[in-house]
Amino acid sequence: MSVGALLYSGAIGLFLIGFYAMVAERHLIRNILGLALVESGVNLLLVAVGFRDGAAAPILKAGQGMGAMVDPLPQALVLTAIVIGFGVLALALALVVRVYQAYGTLDAREVAQLMRAQNAAGRLPAARSRTGARS
Repeated sequence: MSVGALLYSGAIGLFLIGFYAMVAERHLIRNILGLALVESGVNLLLVAVGFRDGAAAPILKAGQGMGAMVDPLPQALVLTAIVIGFGVLALALALVVRVYQAYGTLDAREVAQLMRAQNAAGRLPAARSRTGARS
């Protein structure tokens, strides 16, 4: 198996495992972990697209001729995607903490039921204190 095929199969595998975790799981933290796996799969796919077997890094020194070089654009895109993905995951985790404080559960279906019940009653969710008691 070539290195490129290994990278592509790893990227597709990470993407599919993450997508399954996002769709099949009801726990919000596991959904976020699935999102992280999907992001990693996409980043690995971008690296695989720019990979060339036997190519060198695109750094030229004085007097060095241009040979087979790796495409630097996917590498730059992956670095940007990693930073953006970290921000998205941090925001998602902060929102999950807020959901837990408001509803006392991380089960997506229970949160949806509690939200529907509160909307039907016409009231906003009560914030929980750090001890878990409603304020």
